[in-house]
Amino acid sequence: MSNQRMVDMMEQVWQSLAEVGDTCNEDDWKTATDCPGWTVQDQVSHLVGSECGLLGRPAPQHLPSDTSHIRNDIGQSNEVLVDWRRSQAGAAVLAEFKNVTGERLVLLRAMTDEDFAAETQTPIGLGTMLDLIAIRVFDAWVHEQDIRRAVKRPGHLDGPVAQHAVGRCASAMPFVVGRTAQAPDGATVVFEVTGRAGCHVAVGMSGNRANRLEAVPELLDVRLTMDVETFACLGCGRWDPDAALNSGKVGIDGDQALGLAVVTNMNFMI
Repeated sequence: MSNQRMVDMMEQVWQSLAEVGDTCNEDDWKTATDCPGWTVQDQVSHLVGSECGLLGRPAPQHLPSDTSHIRNDIGQSNEVLVDWRRSQAGAAVLAEFKNVTGERLVLLRAMTDEDFAAETQTPIGLGTMLDLIAIRVFDAWVHEQDIRRAVKRPGHLDGPVAQHAVGRCASAMPFVVGRTAQAPDGATVVFEVTGRAGCHVAVGMSGNRANRLEAVPELLDVRLTMDVETFACLGCGRWDPDAALNSGKVGIDGDQALGLAVVTNMNFMI
């Protein structure tokens, strides 16, 4: 994938976010989402704060009043940027989002190959600027979906950005199978993600290590079937696994105990 193709996806997800934001009234902006403690407006505030940081703008000197839903230091820093904007109208936060992402897009379009390859800090450690942009595309899409579910305006579950996001989730499944679900040595788990942005993810345990397999094997221990939305919501910790199972959003074919262990431990997000 070319560097500017990644920027294309960044622009697409920002545009999709702005479009759904344009349909929101003030009640919509204050609607709770699947992120504990965050409303639709808070989701956009988080994205604004992140992009402002990448523009080099200092974080506000602010102390959030309620941090009961915060789990770590990253959450604490995110909450400062979110809570600081809670007194504003949702439309004002959306306007800031459009302005900030417009500025960022100009800078991204002007980047050279050397700029994309430059080393920088990312949320998951040292990487390149291209790595950071790829994470930003994924993050923005996840929060866009949080918003769409909250205001009941589904969309953007297929296409290049959705495929990219599903791919990011898929890349974490060996960690899920091997580390958090602790699948036994020799086990093979297949995720069948349905939908136009879906994929098949096969993970095999060998030498007590989980590895992604190039193809789905004929013999496997368990197949987990779910759509793109469910895969993302479980992987990103948005939905309760038991609720997803009880509602029939996840199918388990094969070793039921192993399947349950994997599904209940799919959340790989910080």
